[in-house]
Amino acid sequence: MNYRLEIEQEADGRWLAEVVDLAGVMAYGDSAEQAMAKAEALALRVLADRLEHGEARATDIQILLPAAA
Repeated sequence: MNYRLEIEQEADGRWLAEVVDLAGVMAYGDSAEQAMAKAEALALRVLADRLEHGEARATDIQILLPAAA
């Protein structure tokens, strides 16, 4: 399964990264890289939790990062 990571800079300078295919998986960071790393880690935690509780089947996953600007 592929998960798309979107990132944008907020008006206050913080970066927000979101894994759009996993509801609620978003994270702020002081840099784009920090926000993306936090969102990716959170996505993996959510997927692991779903597997542990029988809410999902094991499958290949890929998180697609946005192209460098």
